[in-house]
Amino acid sequence: MARPQNKNGVTYPAVAYISGGQLYLQHEDGERIVESPFGRSLRDRAGEIYRRNAWKVQGRGGQSLARALRMPAESDPSAFRVAITSVARGSAPGELMYTLETDEISGVFVREADGTEKRLFHTADFRASHLDRRPGGCELALSIQHGRGLADLAVMKGDGSGLTEVTEGESLDEAPRWVPGERRRLVYQSAGIARDRRGVPVGNGPYTIQEIDLESREVACLAQDPELDFVQPRAGGDGMLYYIRKPRLKPQLPKAGPGFFRMFAFILMLRLMRSGQNPDGVTPPEKQFQPPSSWQLMRQERTAGAQAEVLARGVASFDLAEDGAILYSNGADVFSMPRDGAGAKKVLSGVNIDWITTL
Repeated sequence: MARPQNKNGVTYPAVAYISGGQLYLQHEDGERIVESPFGRSLRDRAGEIYRRNAWKVQGRGGQSLARALRMPAESDPSAFRVAITSVARGSAPGELMYTLETDEISGVFVREADGTEKRLFHTADFRASHLDRRPGGCELALSIQHGRGLADLAVMKGDGSGLTEVTEGESLDEAPRWVPGERRRLVYQSAGIARDRRGVPVGNGPYTIQEIDLESREVACLAQDPELDFVQPRAGGDGMLYYIRKPRLKPQLPKAGPGFFRMFAFILMLRLMRSGQNPDGVTPPEKQFQPPSSWQLMRQERTAGAQAEVLARGVASFDLAEDGAILYSNGADVFSMPRDGAGAKKVLSGVNIDWITTL
């Protein structure tokens, strides 16, 4: 894919980013929104159902009938939530892969260079996210979120078949990324989950960076600190490990109350943590989130206990381009940095950039 150029004449790798659940593609022809035909069809179907059943909630007695049917007396089909949750490079030039979810289902999709969408799978059994394709191959890695606040890593073939979970336990295993090389290895972020005597989640431990060898199933911890979270790992072709380091988030959950309330609070906290928002107050839509300087982009050798260096501060998301360039976002703007970490340049601006991927 040709490299785009900003108004200042700075060229940078083609990039896709997610903002507010929408997928944006930045390439040599400019920026455009990539809409999922499958997601659009679900929204259209919701509108048809609403119009077909509108008589049930309108007119005399409509409110009572709606309550009896457990339907909202008023609903807006345009509020039907369809969100792109992650994006990855495809196996062919111009191809994208992404995960999509609604309140009921989740799935993995491929957008070919001509705009055709192919659905690999969709399910109501779990939430799929953090998709990544193995370099030079078709194997995919992703994170799947189960009920009760658990998340495991899984791999599958490029056609969507053979989905196999490769981690398990009382933990949040997320954001897998393939390690370049012949061996099948993944780096990922992981945090243990604590539960009360009734099995209700009451919190999680700090996020660490782990590496798993899928052949031997051996797991090694590469970065950890009881007071810090290490997230969004990337293994570079230079043999180095990149990640974001930030102060550990310690939200205060209610010390007592019904189990369902504590479960709801825990799940809400996880969603806010993953979206980069502050659990003490959801970021208003009109206000773009920018992380503090304590959210640092780090680089170290891919070994446990290695000395790490700070490449940039105030980083919300980043990715590594195939040529070694580092693209990162502060939530509002995107910067390009050469492999040596010097001379970062602003290349584009957006609003509430949640996740960024080079193409």
